[in-house]
Amino acid sequence: MMERKGRFRHQSLQDKKSIQKLLDAIKRGIAKGELEFGDDTGDITLEPAGLMNLRVTATVEGDQSRLDLRITWTNESIDQKESGKLKVKGG
Repeated sequence: MMERKGRFRHQSLQDKKSIQKLLDAIKRGIAKGELEFGDDTGDITLEPAGLMNLRVTATVEGDQSRLDLRITWTNESIDQKESGKLKVKGG
């Protein structure tokens, strides 16, 4: 567990049911456009919007299995969101 400016990280042992609840909360947060993560060490709020890049990696090595999900997107500034549709007139 650690927090840095602009970064939140948490690691813990969870059972399948707890992980399902966490994934459901992430699903709802993506739909809402706001994801809040926090524990005793700190917190962070993300605002997913627009097209997002999804990377899924699944590996099995010996007795260890791993699933990595990475979702990334570009944060737009408020000015860009409010600028509206580009209009150009010539002549």
